[in-house]
Amino acid sequence: MTPLATVMSGPRARLFACFLRLGTQQASPLQLHTGASLAAKNHYEVLVLGGGSGGITMAARMKRRVGADNVAIVEPSERHFYQPIWTLVGAGAKQLSSSGRPTASVIPSGVEWIKARVVELNPDKNCIHTDNGKEISYKYLIIALGIQLDYEKIKGLPEGFDHPKIGSNYSVKTVEKTWKALQDFKEGNAIFTFPNTPVKCAGAPQKIMYLSEAYFRKTGKRSKANIIFNTSLGTIFGVKKYAAALQEIIRERNLTVNYKQNLIEVRADRQEAVFENLDKPGETQVISYEMLHVTPPMSSPDVLKTSPVADAAGWVDVDKETLQHKKYPNVFGIGDCTNLPTSKTAAAVAAQSGILDRTISLIMKNQKPVKKYDGYTSCPLVTGYNRVILVEFDYNAQPLETFPFDQSRERLTMYIMKADLMPFLYWNMMLRGYWGGPAFLRKVFHLGMS
Repeated sequence: MTPLATVMSGPRARLFACFLRLGTQQASPLQLHTGASLAAKNHYEVLVLGGGSGGITMAARMKRRVGADNVAIVEPSERHFYQPIWTLVGAGAKQLSSSGRPTASVIPSGVEWIKARVVELNPDKNCIHTDNGKEISYKYLIIALGIQLDYEKIKGLPEGFDHPKIGSNYSVKTVEKTWKALQDFKEGNAIFTFPNTPVKCAGAPQKIMYLSEAYFRKTGKRSKANIIFNTSLGTIFGVKKYAAALQEIIRERNLTVNYKQNLIEVRADRQEAVFENLDKPGETQVISYEMLHVTPPMSSPDVLKTSPVADAAGWVDVDKETLQHKKYPNVFGIGDCTNLPTSKTAAAVAAQSGILDRTISLIMKNQKPVKKYDGYTSCPLVTGYNRVILVEFDYNAQPLETFPFDQSRERLTMYIMKADLMPFLYWNMMLRGYWGGPAFLRKVFHLGMS
């Protein structure tokens, strides 16, 4: 599949992007680590559940704390993906192949990779069980199991993805279907959805809407497209400053936004989507589509839902400032699987990793954690093929911006950062445990302004 050619304008922007694009290349050959094929131990000082962004990052940090031989990661997947780039893959601006690497290449060297799936947590006995029948004990446990995609909770999915005109940027199996649906669009409704559950990267469902609108303009199809964003929420975004900027874009580009509308069924053979009005339960509406982008319902992984470490909603129950479990002092959580009251993003994981590193190091010394997580999260809201609004905020939904300018404005520089610099930081710094978010940059800029 050939990406959309025109992504940025201006020779200097293209030169800068080419330089930064080096960050999307493989940084190093496969890391040397103890693989599952060798005899694995059954006890580790630090056991990490999950080999996503939070798990790999914390394993790298813990390796420096206690040594590689004392750290293990439990993760069944053979490939690791940088998922934030899938927004651009779905819009034809990036190749899917650029988003993934072998899991073996990102696990810190010397750290044990237990290639299995967690099926039970027993924090009262400091052990877990895997799907291959092994019991593994630990001194400290870090839970980084991410979030579960529940496509099957929408009637007609996931089998509906076998039909054309429908895609989803949230799965490696369906993200290229979004680009195909975009290319094949002729005339009619282009519908984008947001479910009635917590989601990861809450800006992504509308990013693909803005990119699709830009694609329709570039290809002369805009006048034939009725673009609809049906969201289960009651507002376009939870931070007022950025919501105002997005509302202006929606008005200028003649986009239709319907609130409190939840996708409950897809009739892919008839190209129909069924929505329930959340303000009037039981009231439904059927809308035909020429293109449909589905954001699936999401939940905590099944293994956590009934686990002793979960809260009533199934999420890992951690202190929102220290990330230490509220009941089990040697258990910690990071990222999407936790009940931290902030947006679930890779940027949030980066910020949390620095805090959690300090928390665990002090716990190991029998000291009280002092560094506090403020809820920092970020969502580069892509509003076109060369524009981004860089959203950053805290637990209180107050802007927590890095740069000394108004970040609610669309900017080419922020697009370049999203498309090229952030992948570089992810592969080369964050996963190696050296990127804890932009807090230090904020301090530098704010000192410079004072």
